[in-house]
Amino acid sequence: MGVLDELDETELLRLMVETPSVTGEEGALVAQLVDAMSALGFRAHRDAVGNAVGELGTPGAPLILLLGHIDTVPGDLKVYEDAGKLYGRGAVDAKGPLATMVWAALRASARCDAHLMVVGAVGEEGSSPGARHLRGVVRPDAVVIGEPSGVGNVVLGYKGIIRFAVDISRPGAHTSSPAPKAVEVAADHWQAVRRHLAEGDASRPAFDRAIPALVALHGDVRRARVEISCRIPVGFDRDGFLDWLRELAGPDPLTVAESLPAVRSPRTDPVVAALREGIRRHVGAPTAKVKLGTADMNVVGPHWDVPIAAYGPGDSRLDHTDEEHVDLTEYLTAIDVLTTAVEELAAALAATEGRTRGAAAGSGPGATP
Repeated sequence: MGVLDELDETELLRLMVETPSVTGEEGALVAQLVDAMSALGFRAHRDAVGNAVGELGTPGAPLILLLGHIDTVPGDLKVYEDAGKLYGRGAVDAKGPLATMVWAALRASARCDAHLMVVGAVGEEGSSPGARHLRGVVRPDAVVIGEPSGVGNVVLGYKGIIRFAVDISRPGAHTSSPAPKAVEVAADHWQAVRRHLAEGDASRPAFDRAIPALVALHGDVRRARVEISCRIPVGFDRDGFLDWLRELAGPDPLTVAESLPAVRSPRTDPVVAALREGIRRHVGAPTAKVKLGTADMNVVGPHWDVPIAAYGPGDSRLDHTDEEHVDLTEYLTAIDVLTTAVEELAAALAATEGRTRGAAAGSGPGATP
């Protein structure tokens, strides 16, 4: 990619935005990103499920995983720059955050002793096959998720989700008959879910309560289908809710399309602390957010149970819109923030590892009682 100057950083992002990578069709951009990371000095490759993977530093040192996603929702948007902003599909969600990770890892690797891994995961806008694959092949010590938070914000967590559908069949009946019609049963299902989830305290913040949404309801007297998405809070009893749904559905088939727990890191989390320090140095007073959507943080966070938070340039309100764009000054500042955060996190992990080794040595054979 050439010399590490401002133009190169912007060029990489523009290349990524110009290359379509709709979910399921990420191959061309994965190949380009692997080549670009290799040219920058990463040990880069395409993994077994199609993720772009780049590594720097010493294997065996604490592993910091910078996990972004390379896929986008559909949308053939014109790619152009105007007034310091880069427009195009994926500029915010989430090629801007992923490009930030590439440059931050490269800069930090020259100044800290850690094993850094950048992953552009496939399929995040779908069923997250990229992130699910990683759960079985790496074991990081800390994770930064690449999602648009805004340059001065850290995302602590995301709500979980349960998406399901019920397919209903009933015998044919005249509309004047009191017998239940399939489409009426489907509507009753939706109302029952609303009532069930409304039993909690409606005055609580949206992040802390379950919120259902009717995605689709269609059918007739004989057959109907209702599709519902429920955004769920931390600690929500997913198994209990699914049991209740099965009981509600009775003989009608219930299909669960997605079930992910909510995740939320404390403000004392080491990744949160490192990101906040990076923001303080390069932006100002940091703020923390939680998001009502879901991300790959929901997929990997509960599995690895390590320090984790999300960060990246861009305004998430522009996700999936025809006006999607990222401010290039914010993008470059986010690289500075994340570089500092990775350095801070590497130092913290090294100190923890040193204390652990010291304690183990002190309790080993021959230790003084």
